[in-house]
Amino acid sequence: KDTNGDALWVWCYPSITAELRSLLLRKCCLTDENKLLHTFVFGQYKRSWFYITTVEVQDSPALKKVTHFSIVLMAKDFNPEKYAAFTRILCRIYLKHGSPVKMMESYIAVLTKGICQSEENGSFLSKDFDARKAYLAGSIKDIVSQFGMETVILYTALMLKKRIVVYHPRIEAIQEFTRTLPALVWHRQDWSILHSYVHLNEEEVEALKACTGYIAGFTDSEVNSRPDLYDVYVNLADSEITISPVVKEAMTMGKLHKEIGLLIVQSAEDPDKSDSQVIKDISLKTKEILATLASLTEVSDGNEKPTLNSEALKQKRFPPATENFLFHLAAAEQMLKI
Repeated sequence: KDTNGDALWVWCYPSITAELRSLLLRKCCLTDENKLLHTFVFGQYKRSWFYITTVEVQDSPALKKVTHFSIVLMAKDFNPEKYAAFTRILCRIYLKHGSPVKMMESYIAVLTKGICQSEENGSFLSKDFDARKAYLAGSIKDIVSQFGMETVILYTALMLKKRIVVYHPRIEAIQEFTRTLPALVWHRQDWSILHSYVHLNEEEVEALKACTGYIAGFTDSEVNSRPDLYDVYVNLADSEITISPVVKEAMTMGKLHKEIGLLIVQSAEDPDKSDSQVIKDISLKTKEILATLASLTEVSDGNEKPTLNSEALKQKRFPPATENFLFHLAAAEQMLKI
């Protein structure tokens, strides 16, 4: 952004589609009318992650006519800490030299050797940033302290691969909250369901609708009146969770859900337990449920994947809500006979 207040797309390597370019300009706070500065935002679009770091320029002889700039990094993996650290180094290089060429040297070094070192701008080592660490960086305890027993609604929605939309006016609050949710279904270790920064833009909404289950974050309260986009709506600002009528039946809560809810709350409220221990507790309960489900399956017709034996499920005489949950879970795990 220059001293005239214009936001300009200056440089790009290797190349980018027009569609992605307009998306990134939308995500970058320098093009936003409200003048709020977001130092770091991230999200994904069609399986590509974007990480954007923005800095204000102060006393940089190399960038006399620039007031702010953003560096956007595209990557295939989810790792906010890794790319925040790396883009910070790139920002320092750009502040000093005012030229993308110097940044490129560091970028290529990280791409080829996984490391870039410099005395004044700091060092970066790719292998310091393990994916598992990124998965565990959020706080499950914070979510439970905000939603209590209702956390089980989020757990159920994720287990059944439903569509969760999260609204909050502050993008930072959304990113912190949504990035943690996939940890509730730790056995899948699947962060590709996370779309932490979505605009109500036609292309983005269409791309989202093409996904089966997801967690999508919005800063636009208009999303509330888009029931076509969610099965579960979380108003993070007001701490409210709403279940859409479309999934009321699949998401019927019963004794099992109460059990899971209590387990989540008791584990999260234990001051001696870390976030990763809470995730482990929930994961053990999930394993138990999946083992129960596995015991009700059979392999038939030379099909490698076991499918649910509905008779075996009925014979167990589970409470209706439990039977219902196991049936829908089998559907989510593609264990139903077509």
